[in-house]
Amino acid sequence: MVYADMTQALTIVILAAGKGTRMKSNLPKVLHPLAGRPLLDHCYQTARSLAPHRIQIVYGHGGGQVKSALAHADAEWVEQVQQLGTGHAVQQAVPGIGDDQTVLILYGDVPLLTAETLASLVDEVNDSTLALLTVRLDDPSGYGRIVRNEHGKVLRIVEEKDASETEKEIDEINTGILAVRGRLLKKWLSRLQSDNAQGEYYLTDIIGMAVQDGVTVASQSPVSVDEILGVNDKRQLAYLERCYQLRQAQELMRQGATLLDPARCDIRGRVSLGSDVCIDVNVIFEGDVQLGDDIHIGANCLIKDSVIGNGTQILPNTLIDSARIGQQCRIGPFARIRPQTTIADQVHIGNFVEVKKSDIAQGSKANHLTYLGDSSIGAGVNIGAGTITCNYDGANKFRTVIEDNVFIGSSTQLVAPVRVEEGATIGAGSTITKDAPAGELTLTRAKQVTIEGWKRPVKKT
Repeated sequence: MVYADMTQALTIVILAAGKGTRMKSNLPKVLHPLAGRPLLDHCYQTARSLAPHRIQIVYGHGGGQVKSALAHADAEWVEQVQQLGTGHAVQQAVPGIGDDQTVLILYGDVPLLTAETLASLVDEVNDSTLALLTVRLDDPSGYGRIVRNEHGKVLRIVEEKDASETEKEIDEINTGILAVRGRLLKKWLSRLQSDNAQGEYYLTDIIGMAVQDGVTVASQSPVSVDEILGVNDKRQLAYLERCYQLRQAQELMRQGATLLDPARCDIRGRVSLGSDVCIDVNVIFEGDVQLGDDIHIGANCLIKDSVIGNGTQILPNTLIDSARIGQQCRIGPFARIRPQTTIADQVHIGNFVEVKKSDIAQGSKANHLTYLGDSSIGAGVNIGAGTITCNYDGANKFRTVIEDNVFIGSSTQLVAPVRVEEGATIGAGSTITKDAPAGELTLTRAKQVTIEGWKRPVKKT
């Protein structure tokens, strides 16, 4: 959903300069993955959905990595050379802020904010109103507190390190997320001082300035507390991962999917689905996955960037990557479908079968212990257990062509480039290096010999 009806031009400033020492990692904090994407990318994509006039990303630690990871972002990059606090970070973005614009401040390590929450916050802003996102927590420890007067109006924000014991009892906290007119923000940023316990320029100090200047501070709260939670260590990252995944699972169920355990389904991309889709436990979706109607996906499967047709069963422990699977197929268990594979309708790919860069036509079967790489397989083909296409000579790849209604016996090696013509039968245990003619039995076997008197070796003691 795109929110393009903002009454004033919107500039969004995303603060992403922190190192994240508590992450205990060389990777900049905002690049740690949540659902397979950097924290910062989650924030950026939500910001982008608001259709702003400008997005500025303030970066610092690991700047090269951060910019590279978000090379796709349509944003202006603003460097904060010294990390002197949130107020100082926003000051770096001032040259790109217009007086009449509404400015929304976000944080690159807060990934779960929704566009609905932010749109509601921005809607509160006018020339005499600053909008602030706050929330009440059972345990507000570590957060700045919202100090209100006896009439409930916001007076200021006090950071926990600077709070009195009475102020620490306040359960309403500052999320750091606010929206305000550009001219007001720039005026207050110029007045910031660093006379606090951290010696930093706190963005939160502008709340007190707004009150002093007679500007109304309008507070909004998110629908869910999880929206405003940031990431400071690996425990918080893991918690937000589960929050995100449960949100995605609930959306799938709203669309009609049956999830046998919503807590054990991971979506690291986008899933679209038809009706009567059933998903067992520990299934992972990555990239763009399209599921048709009446699909059953067994436990412990990974499906990435693939399309699966109506009525297909994906049995447990199957991996499907960048493939197209037709209707009424049965794939798995323990199958691996690799990129550039297209499987037509009513195909069976069984246990410990690997298919790579191949086309398999309707009704063909490879049920056991088989490798099909760089191959074109016709309709009604039966591939026996232990068959492999030998597609690589150590330097180059070659293609195997198996035409319609071919029967391949067990433990066959097809040495590419090779063609098995329509209706041919390949005897079990054959190594096929030349084209096999249509309708004929082709096999390669040495003469069976029995060595009389031969003794099996005995282990020496």
